[in-house]
Amino acid sequence: MSLLANHPTATRRSSDLSKHSAEVFAEAEDHPVTVTRRDGESLVLMSQREADARAELLSIAGTLITVTLEEGPLTERMASHYPWMYALSAQDREQCARDLIDAARASFSTHQPHLAIAKLTSWHETATAIAAGLGSQPVEWLDEDDDAIVERP
Repeated sequence: MSLLANHPTATRRSSDLSKHSAEVFAEAEDHPVTVTRRDGESLVLMSQREADARAELLSIAGTLITVTLEEGPLTERMASHYPWMYALSAQDREQCARDLIDAARASFSTHQPHLAIAKLTSWHETATAIAAGLGSQPVEWLDEDDDAIVERP
């Protein structure tokens, strides 16, 4: 089964590539375009960005499937595949695991790879910042009304 199943794409004839190539390429930058051929199987033309996002989503799915087949608590199974999760608190690891699974489910059901990729990237960057010591000091916020510094935990 492909990521394109049940996902609408534009359809063009192969002759359109030679007659209107700029138009077809511009369309493929926005969304995948199915190119039909009389002499063979249809092809899909898409941007490298789209192809990379789909490959990344499949990688995430592969990791999540592997995690479901292993023994032990979900959080520990996830952290064994995403070791950066150990920089998070136990509570944040739990939230991260739930968020990643929910985002992956949303990505597959809506055909939007960026949902899972963005969530994975966000948690990874958070763990990296925590590991670097960011967030261990109180944040000083500027009060919008009088530019006074307000210290918050």
